[in-house]
Amino acid sequence: MEDYKYLFKVVLVGNAGVGKTCLVRKFTQGIFPPGQSATIGVDFMIKTVKVNDDKIKLQIWDTAGQERFRSITQSYYRSAHAIVLVYDVACQPSFDCLPEWLGEIEQYANRRVLKILVGNKIDKEDEREVPERVGKNFADANVFDYFLETSALDATNVDTLFHEVATRLTNDMKKSDDRYRFYIITK
Repeated sequence: MEDYKYLFKVVLVGNAGVGKTCLVRKFTQGIFPPGQSATIGVDFMIKTVKVNDDKIKLQIWDTAGQERFRSITQSYYRSAHAIVLVYDVACQPSFDCLPEWLGEIEQYANRRVLKILVGNKIDKEDEREVPERVGKNFADANVFDYFLETSALDATNVDTLFHEVATRLTNDMKKSDDRYRFYIITK
């Protein structure tokens, strides 16, 4: 049995096709799945990372972005320690839907959940429709804990994203057990 200090549940949400599955697979398996088909319902993968001297297990939940799966995926928000909201920087409509996703997070997630905003697919710079500053401004205006742009294709900031999540959650846990008292799993 693997030994770890904390187990954190991280949920990725956002429109279909923004690259949630590719981010998860790149981080957990080191691969970029070409021609990735849409996620049906919810899938998850696990990866253990080190934060200082502590082993932290991340249970990363990849949710379907299609409307027809929303009622299924909303139930996964409740016990999440972190929610990563992903949009595609080369697809303005995926950014325009962020307020709707944020509304779901606020309605269904724990009020103290760590909220991360991610602009993915920065490898498509020539096709960019959402400037980085626009994403940053949205994150600031809506009190996200962290904003980052990534590329699952070339791995830009993928490890940084998940290590930042693990570090922030671990540091918060060490500061105050109250934030996660009712649903944290420790060993």
